[in-house]
Amino acid sequence: MSAYDGVVQELIDELGQLPGVGPKSAQRIAFHILSTDTERVQRLATALTEVKARVRFCEICGNVAEEARCRICRDPRRNPALLCVVEEAKDVVAIERTREFRGRYHVLGGAINPIDGVGPDDLRIRELMTRLADGEVEEIIIATDPNVEGEATATYLTRMLRPMGLTVSRLASGLPVGGDLEYADEITLGRAFEGRRSIDV
Repeated sequence: MSAYDGVVQELIDELGQLPGVGPKSAQRIAFHILSTDTERVQRLATALTEVKARVRFCEICGNVAEEARCRICRDPRRNPALLCVVEEAKDVVAIERTREFRGRYHVLGGAINPIDGVGPDDLRIRELMTRLADGEVEEIIIATDPNVEGEATATYLTRMLRPMGLTVSRLASGLPVGGDLEYADEITLGRAFEGRRSIDV
């Protein structure tokens, strides 16, 4: 049985469908919206409808864009020989914040996850292979998440890409600064061992 009547419960139910928003958070957000002035709520509603109407996925890399191509694919200063493969568009934003990478991207649209029924054919791997056909790309940096699904995806891609004569690298990952060994999972610890470096005194 619903706790609230009509549209209030409908709003809570819809908010509860958002990732990371549980029932209590959905209720808090709903009541925040109810207590906010109409003009601000209208701005939120406009932003939601506008983003659905205007934003699409880049025809080249799969990143979010308001035109056929995203700003990174349109930028002639980016190095076309370097291609960073990520799972989601939000990963592009995270890497761009570092200001370390000046190549281009390819967004897969997820990771291989047999439990959820996501296989290689459900990702933008075919589009990746098409991009590599002209021989412009020399190095592929695989930047999938350091979890079981990300590792499976990285392994699958590496097996496909190595025979093409490309340099295939994987983002280093390991223990976070300030973290404790006892709280690290086995994948993180394993990657930390793989990526160990000699210490120059």
